[in-house]
Amino acid sequence: MKTNLSEETSDRNSVPILAWDFHCEYFRELKAFLADLKRMNKISNQFVWNQENFDIEERITKEVVLVTDLNLKIIFASNGIKKMTGYTEDEVLGKTPKMFQGPATSKVVLNEIREAIQQQVPFNKTLKNYKKTEKFTNATLMQYLFII
Repeated sequence: MKTNLSEETSDRNSVPILAWDFHCEYFRELKAFLADLKRMNKISNQFVWNQENFDIEERITKEVVLVTDLNLKIIFASNGIKKMTGYTEDEVLGKTPKMFQGPATSKVVLNEIREAIQQQVPFNKTLKNYKKTEKFTNATLMQYLFII
């Protein structure tokens, strides 16, 4: 039984620290998602993409999204890039996706991707890409749009 009003008030207003940790983590993820979405909208408006064809909001929440220019230099990387590869966006901007390739990366699949890019046809390929730690992970690469 509570002995005074002060004890009763402090019990009603206390929240476990762990709850704030979850809230803070969720808030950071939401903030990163909104920043990615804003940047993708800017890029899609610049190149007049039909966003409905790409389902950008869905992709950014569930996938790592990389956008390259015509020279295959990375101009955008979603916040998920760090979790997937260990690289920050700043570390990948201006580089090509070749930075994720290594000895276990299939040369056959790379040639198929190269050919699809040259012919400007959509593709969906899975290959082994390397993380910053030099461990490899499977990555599904999809390309749907070419800007000329």
